[in-house]
Amino acid sequence: MDTRPYIVGIGGTARPDSTSERALRASLLSLERLGARTELFGADALNLPLYDGSALGPAAERMVGAIRRCDGLIIATPAYHGTLSGLVKNALDYLEELRADPRPYLEGRAVGCIVCAWGPQAIGTAIVSVRSTVHALRGWPTPMAAGINSAGLAFDEHGTCMDPAAQQQLELVARQVWDFADMRLRARASDTARGA
Repeated sequence: MDTRPYIVGIGGTARPDSTSERALRASLLSLERLGARTELFGADALNLPLYDGSALGPAAERMVGAIRRCDGLIIATPAYHGTLSGLVKNALDYLEELRADPRPYLEGRAVGCIVCAWGPQAIGTAIVSVRSTVHALRGWPTPMAAGINSAGLAFDEHGTCMDPAAQQQLELVARQVWDFADMRLRARASDTARGA
């Protein structure tokens, strides 16, 4: 059994390889370097019908199933008019499927937040929106959220952000998700060993 933390990333825009999706990939890459198993649900995977509580299609089942099993989550969104994008919000609406789980919604999971925008005002308000949604889903937003100015942001062929300050933010979000997920996994293993 693989005991490494399993971290899921969701985000991006309707346009594949957007800045927010690249930022998410960079953060997940940092998690992989720390030893985590990761899975990305980017633009293509999030192009889901509006959530209405009816039977889920295969793409939605796959995403919801991954989040059900994950130890931590990173959400990356562009700031659209001061809030998270409809694409990302709709994906989070699908987590209503987890309401009756033993770990409902995002209970007991650290959630890193990444917001990309062309201005500081939009970044700040969108971070608040994402964190509020995570709280409503019983998740634990990490103390650090990455607020990335998309203007002129570039990534190299390895997925590293060429802006050192932005890369540092993405790595810190990853580290905080890792720390919390690893701590929770160790605590559960210890409880199991003691028969608790």
